[in-house]
Amino acid sequence: MMEVLGFHVLSMVWAGHPVGFDLLTHGDQQFVAFYDADRHMTVGSRKLGEEIWTLVRLEGRWLEARNRLSTTVEWDSHNSITMVIDDAEQIHLCGNMHVDPLIYFRTSRPLDVTSFERVDHMVGKNEDRCTYPVFMRGPGGELVFRFRDGRSGNGVDYYNIYDVDTQMWRRLIDVPLLDGMDLMNAYARMPELGPDGWYHMVWMWRDTGDCATNHDLSYARSRDLVQWETGAGDFLELPITVESGAVIDPSPPGGGLINMVQSLGFDTQNRPVIGYQKYDENGITQAYNARLKDGVWKFYQTSDWDWRWDFGGGGSIAADVQVGHLKVEPDGGLSQSYFHLKKGSGIWKLDEVTLKPVGTYPPPASLPSELLEVRSDFPNMEVRTRMVRGANPDTGVRYLLRWETLPRNRDRAWENVPPPGELRLYTLKVK
Repeated sequence: MMEVLGFHVLSMVWAGHPVGFDLLTHGDQQFVAFYDADRHMTVGSRKLGEEIWTLVRLEGRWLEARNRLSTTVEWDSHNSITMVIDDAEQIHLCGNMHVDPLIYFRTSRPLDVTSFERVDHMVGKNEDRCTYPVFMRGPGGELVFRFRDGRSGNGVDYYNIYDVDTQMWRRLIDVPLLDGMDLMNAYARMPELGPDGWYHMVWMWRDTGDCATNHDLSYARSRDLVQWETGAGDFLELPITVESGAVIDPSPPGGGLINMVQSLGFDTQNRPVIGYQKYDENGITQAYNARLKDGVWKFYQTSDWDWRWDFGGGGSIAADVQVGHLKVEPDGGLSQSYFHLKKGSGIWKLDEVTLKPVGTYPPPASLPSELLEVRSDFPNMEVRTRMVRGANPDTGVRYLLRWETLPRNRDRAWENVPPPGELRLYTLKVK
């Protein structure tokens, strides 16, 4: 359980639809990125323990095709903001992109949000239709940037690497890592460094903007993010396509795969386990786990539900079913979280051999109920939260952004829009 130690109002923010904000702690400083009451991309910084923030609106460029500034968010819930701090303590920020020209800023002075400058390109090619920007660290601590070039149903995934000394980006590899061949696109989790020292990547393919056309759950691993292979150890020539041999579950379009439900975990022997959902032989939505054992994928139906999540169409949708990543608990057992619109949520305790539920685990430390209660009088509002990232000097304290918005509307405008609401920063104590 967590206890509220206090809060302060950071700013007033847009409440018309949900879109991801970011909160990052670095040393004794904290950094925030959000869309303000006028939908403008805004960054801020403060010293930990203080309630006074330095806030800066970022100056964008005019996007003719969108008829708006690049730093002004529209109704698209894909357009989250993300930040990272490099080894020279310059802050990088990217966001507000869904098939848009690259929108990227970098500070010119270490940890100084007032020195953010617009950078119109990284490598100067394939940066006009960017989506899903993510920063990560490579095997040597290098700063790596991943994004999709293209759109749902037709796209490729590029990876860039940053040189701190020259402040220049270049391609990590010369070709896309994942290539839909103008026929589809990959929805991939970021490569994740596992306990076995390998980077593991999970994805599925989609043929169109209709989320029902997801298909072919796939997997690859790498030591260096450059050379990739299958779970059986077979070399994968780049770019990886649906024909490369990386498919592990050839579930067809309409088979119940959806890109928002694909998790990666590891069992007690450090074997990768992929959690996902699809329809069973009766057309019912079920949770599945795929485990790599001696180079061969084994498949397990973990749930025994009796309801079908019949999803489809384009735009951002809410997840009616979620399957978390499998992990090893302190008692040596395996756990996996789940959410089901009809069955509720919980944490399964799974049998090591069958990956079937044999019990439950108590929920993790939860947010105080007062943070989850909607305060707005405007109809249909929902609570949004963002937990802090980065190293925290006080391990017993957590920081949380909280604001309220209308729900997703498949990236379309609502007829009635609430007034701006408070963006609060809460200080929480883990009991």
